[in-house]
Amino acid sequence: MFTLYGISNCDTVRKAKKWLDAQQVDYRFHDFRKDGLTAADIERWQLQLGLEKLINKRGTTWRQLSDAERQMAENPNSQATELILQYPAIIKRPLIEGHSICEVGFNETLYSDLINGVTHE
Repeated sequence: MFTLYGISNCDTVRKAKKWLDAQQVDYRFHDFRKDGLTAADIERWQLQLGLEKLINKRGTTWRQLSDAERQMAENPNSQATELILQYPAIIKRPLIEGHSICEVGFNETLYSDLINGVTHE
């Protein structure tokens, strides 16, 4: 089963959920804000994706950070993890994880490739 992480009012997350539902993919949705995150989640994603891919530098949350906070977010260490825990909306959305897959963002081709790769294993 996959876990789709994001924020329920995010348009891109809604598109991903709609696509997964249409493809009848078994997943559960985990809302960053309502369900929370752990340091272990963030550290795992940092290892799999890297901070550059994990953090959304185009979003409102990023623009509202101080220069010092931005520097913390760009260095893979416990300070980056703490900052992401404090500002979970800084994570690119959606994040899909499961079956040795971890990716951020949504487009139908990417999701189709990910899902088909899993079902053909």
